[in-house]
Amino acid sequence: MEKSSFLGICDEIIFLNFFKSNAKVLQNYLYYKFGNSEQAQDICQEAFIKLWQNCANVPSDKAKSFLYTVANNISLNQIAHKKVVLEYAKNSNPIQHTSESPEFILEENEFKIKLLKAIDNLTEAQRTAFLLHRIEGKKYKEISEILNISIKAVEKRIHGALVSLRKEIDNIR
Repeated sequence: MEKSSFLGICDEIIFLNFFKSNAKVLQNYLYYKFGNSEQAQDICQEAFIKLWQNCANVPSDKAKSFLYTVANNISLNQIAHKKVVLEYAKNSNPIQHTSESPEFILEENEFKIKLLKAIDNLTEAQRTAFLLHRIEGKKYKEISEILNISIKAVEKRIHGALVSLRKEIDNIR
């Protein structure tokens, strides 16, 4: 048996000829599929590297199929990774850059802390009704059903919360 047929795609000359005849076609396929020529070049190179690393396990007649399968899998893995990165970026709280002065930002943060403290000082009934209305966006009727009280009671609790918060906020200034 001839040595080159036994080695198959592992023979450097056969691999080089295979590379020359398939690299540009694979690159174009990846470019048309994903629309990025640099990414297509990178994936093409990675696919050929994987083929070379696994040349002993890939018969010559299956090399092209192996190459396209590897390239497609690499592409899909990259897309999946980008989705994970975008999802993380969307869910994380990035540092926001504003044109506000540092003093304003500091005062704003101090005010938020004092406001949260003022909300904590409300009675439990007032706080619950107030937060359901202002934060959750619930209507008075919905709040009355949730808390099992009348709409008038909800109005009274929210009014009391607003009066209390105004007093505390006026003391803050």
